[in-house]
Amino acid sequence: MAFQSLFLYFLSSLAAVRAITVYNQQPLGQTQTSSADGAAYTGYQAYNPATLNAPGLPDPLPATQFGIQLQSSAAAVTGLSIPVSGALFGFSIETSVINQFFYFAVGVNSSFIQVPFLNLVSNIVQRAGRFHIRVGGNTQETARLVDQTADGRMIEKQSIDPNNPTATPVLIYTMEMFYLLANISSLMNVKWYLGIPLNDTSDLHLEVAQYGEQFLGDNLLGLQVGNEPDLYARHQHRPENYGPADYVGEVGDVIKAMQANGNIPNTNNIIGPSVSTATWTPEMVFDAGFITQYQNNLAAISVENYPTDNCFAIYGGNGSPHNPQDEFINFLTHDGLYSGKHMIEKFLGASAVAQQSQKQMLMFETNTASCGGFPGSSNSFGSALWGVDYGLQLAYSNFSHALLHCGGQDVFYNPATPPPTGLSAFHEWTIGPLMYSILVVSEALGSTNNSRVIDLFTNDGNVFTPGYAIYENDQLARVLLINYMTDASGANDYTATISVGGGDTGTPNAVPAQVKVKYLSAPTVAEHFNITWAGQTFGGQFESDGRLKGNETIETINCDQGQNTCAIKVPAPGVALVFFSDQALQESEPSSTATFATTAVTRTLNTATIDAQVLATSNGHSGKDRALGSTSKGSTGAAPASHVIPSLTALFSLLAGVLVLFRAFTR
Repeated sequence: MAFQSLFLYFLSSLAAVRAITVYNQQPLGQTQTSSADGAAYTGYQAYNPATLNAPGLPDPLPATQFGIQLQSSAAAVTGLSIPVSGALFGFSIETSVINQFFYFAVGVNSSFIQVPFLNLVSNIVQRAGRFHIRVGGNTQETARLVDQTADGRMIEKQSIDPNNPTATPVLIYTMEMFYLLANISSLMNVKWYLGIPLNDTSDLHLEVAQYGEQFLGDNLLGLQVGNEPDLYARHQHRPENYGPADYVGEVGDVIKAMQANGNIPNTNNIIGPSVSTATWTPEMVFDAGFITQYQNNLAAISVENYPTDNCFAIYGGNGSPHNPQDEFINFLTHDGLYSGKHMIEKFLGASAVAQQSQKQMLMFETNTASCGGFPGSSNSFGSALWGVDYGLQLAYSNFSHALLHCGGQDVFYNPATPPPTGLSAFHEWTIGPLMYSILVVSEALGSTNNSRVIDLFTNDGNVFTPGYAIYENDQLARVLLINYMTDASGANDYTATISVGGGDTGTPNAVPAQVKVKYLSAPTVAEHFNITWAGQTFGGQFESDGRLKGNETIETINCDQGQNTCAIKVPAPGVALVFFSDQALQESEPSSTATFATTAVTRTLNTATIDAQVLATSNGHSGKDRALGSTSKGSTGAAPASHVIPSLTALFSLLAGVLVLFRAFTR
């Protein structure tokens, strides 16, 4: 009876306790343990921490000492590109996610623009003079303008198209979209490309042309007609026999409808054919009369291309799986399977046709791999090197602009990713390695809109050590050198010795007394966030407000004018951008960068924070005489005593009961 009373007393002491956890401790030494498989990451792919192994060093190794002979005047150089702008790279943003990128996701007012986004773009505008953004992609094809959405937001997703392999939603949007784009352009020099829906040519929706012109004016660069029309039949959006001539006819239908619409005054800003080269080539569309019929309506010739895809891993179905580790090396050489040089070769003929037709050539949508890229490589420093090489190769191949595609939270390749859900804390953005590529390319090309590029095929054309020269206003302005190798020992850092004129060139020595050098660097090509451009960084995951942090470091290299040489060291891995005059640096380097502030408050609950270092070194405080409160909205500032005392009573009852039981069993 005594034991029963004690046991009942013990149970009664638990009545005021919400829950307890019982652990079954096995005696030590009687069981064996083994490590379980690592937990698979199940969060948003934009924050996937998967890290690959840097590829091993090549065999044979490239030379780490070599010379580069240059001419000071563009007139003495053959093979230079057409003049290109520092705004070569821009964003292609899927229509369905512009509310995440451009304005506070918790709001509906187009004046609530994301400050980190403005800061991020301002970095490029200050260097290149302007920035280009395309709003479109697969979701442009079925986007419809409505008076208002059910939830009052600017964009609302409807049903998912079952025929599209990327699960593209049908969209509706309101006039707020046009106000939003116009408001952004009112703050800084941002230009836009928009897309006309082409899913149903019997019921054309031309509102994007009408209001795009009305609200954006000169800031509207062009209207895309058809997004990857060579995939229409495959995605069951057209009959199986749909071909280039059918597409050309549909473009004609759009132009006629625009001409018949008195609210659309401009019909000479059409962009196409935007083929992906999956089944058609640009030349097939040209042969069907695209340029000859619409010469006066075309603003530019466009193509879209990714070097490979990761669709099977994300969506299943057709295609084959890719192992990201095996594919990594294909991005990390100048002439690799997924290199910019290899990608662009199939477009050189179309680029030549564009020049003959006096039209710009655009890479309208591109990135490391379609269907979101690869984990560990598309979000690595290797992709930054790939992006720099790709950008200058595009310029060298006479492309005027290229737009790096940005998706939502479930892609790996975003140059920048806003925080998920409605978070709007100032330092919440995650900046990807490709954003550094945009920065470097914009500085390499400068702000004059008159830079001409040549691939130098340095180091006897070695694919791990490529280089480019940039001539601005017909004078040598900059040299960019890349080292794709990873070697922490420094043994495979290389030194390129640059000579300008002199020798058997028949021109005087022209090496300056000194040059300035900026470095893009990271510990390995597999690094995600420890990346710096001239000593500055955007920071790590959920850390950026769109501004570069840290002190800028520009190295000064003294040249040997007697020997007519400048020795430039390039780390493994890394990029060196060499400025041959102070003017060349000034035309790339902003004297200051405009930043933006906000007075809007979008997250007002649970905002209390404490510095981690302060917490770690504090001695704490006594709880004596302190009222206990809550951090949840709606709770009182201090818990009443009646809420506190029963819980303490339960705790003491539990301890007393355990003590009594312990004594009973140990007698």
